[in-house]
Amino acid sequence: MADEDIGKLIQTSAEAHEASALPCARVVHTEDDAPRTAEMEPLPEGVAAEPIDKKSPAQWAYERLILYIQNFEKQLDNEHEVAMGFVGGDSGVLGIEGIGYFDPDIVTFYGRDENGARTQLIQHVSQLSVMLRAMPKAAEVEEPRRIGFRLAAVLGKK
Repeated sequence: MADEDIGKLIQTSAEAHEASALPCARVVHTEDDAPRTAEMEPLPEGVAAEPIDKKSPAQWAYERLILYIQNFEKQLDNEHEVAMGFVGGDSGVLGIEGIGYFDPDIVTFYGRDENGARTQLIQHVSQLSVMLRAMPKAAEVEEPRRIGFRLAAVLGKK
């Protein structure tokens, strides 16, 4: 093995520590022209700046949910907004108007159901299972509300 090949194998302890803290994400689609997904995008600077091992499970779940929601919204037309379908039950959907977390392990979704009633889901990160759905925007609203882009702007400012 050449000296330059050995040099490529050797890492400083800082490089090894940094590499161990980087998240791993992967996605495979059946179609070659499938839209880009959150796993394919680089982490926003504000998310990547804080090491994963310094984040609570709630914070890390919250940050990645924001990335998924924003990516989903990029694929919607102007007649639809993001909503969340409840997994494992017949509880309907929640039009997402807000999302938060409470360390160390709670993620919260705020919004309205399909009848306009205020709705909140409080979930432990170990039970997190979210299905994003496209829901027609409210008729009285001219532009669709894009919560994912608002949330992502906050991640960039951390």
